[in-house]
Amino acid sequence: MDKKYIALIAVVVIIIVAAGAYIGFGSSSDDGTINIGYLPSDHDASALIAEAQGKYEKEGLKVELKQFNNGGDLMAAMASGDIDVGFVGITPVLSSISKNVPVKVVSSVQNEGSGIVVPNSSNVKSVSDLKGKQVATPGVSSIQYMLLMYALKNAGISIDDVKVSDMKVAQLVDAIRTNKLDAIVAYEPYVTQPVEEGIGVEIASSHDILPGHPCCVIVAREDFIKDHVDALKKILNIHKETTDEINANPEKAAESLPKDLFNVDVEKVAMKNVQFTSGLDDSYKDSVMKFQDIEVELGLIKTALTKEQIFKDI
Repeated sequence: MDKKYIALIAVVVIIIVAAGAYIGFGSSSDDGTINIGYLPSDHDASALIAEAQGKYEKEGLKVELKQFNNGGDLMAAMASGDIDVGFVGITPVLSSISKNVPVKVVSSVQNEGSGIVVPNSSNVKSVSDLKGKQVATPGVSSIQYMLLMYALKNAGISIDDVKVSDMKVAQLVDAIRTNKLDAIVAYEPYVTQPVEEGIGVEIASSHDILPGHPCCVIVAREDFIKDHVDALKKILNIHKETTDEINANPEKAAESLPKDLFNVDVEKVAMKNVQFTSGLDDSYKDSVMKFQDIEVELGLIKTALTKEQIFKDI
């Protein structure tokens, strides 16, 4: 064969290989690793405990857990293809799906588990006292921000009447400790922590604000569902198994959470404020649809999504 043709073929092969590598770069599963996003919260305890106990590895799954401060950041990572599966609040999920991010809710994770906390020295005794005050949440895309809006509305106050800022959850407790904020809206254990430390008072739990509301769910990218459904089924089975263990003995489960992230004594209290769940049934789907109606009413979502747009039974 002519050397020119051999050289030409070699160049074409290099281009094809390079193009293939480039095209595949957006998929975080190309090397067999499943990237699972989560928040530093006991809401996502089942993922953290499963990883700590080696359950993913035992099922032959190569999993890497990646931490995010809030659901908006996690969903942005899912939109870019950096995350395959996420343990995340339903509020940023609904917002993302409404913006055509190709994900589906494949399981419930937990209900409630958030709250509004003020410093011990505060004269704020109820939600109605928050008018004109400085309040921080994990972010405007978070379920905590949505709960704040809903609580204020029920108290006859507009979100515009409150000075709201975003802050990393770990810093929220410090802000209470140093009286830099009038109130925080956080997810557990950052609600229980200041109370247990004696530096804060919870003026409203998410149970008080919206009883039984859905919170975190498991979402998966649609391409991951299509190409790795067997792996996803294993993840969901592990989630159910671990959730059942948590519900059977939450104090024992607290001891399996990462010690560098959580205080065991705080967790033994905080986890009792969370309703841990798994799977998808009609009742749960209906609760999400009712929750979505409130988000539409609050202006967080322009148009309600259908169940088919939100959920995927695996």
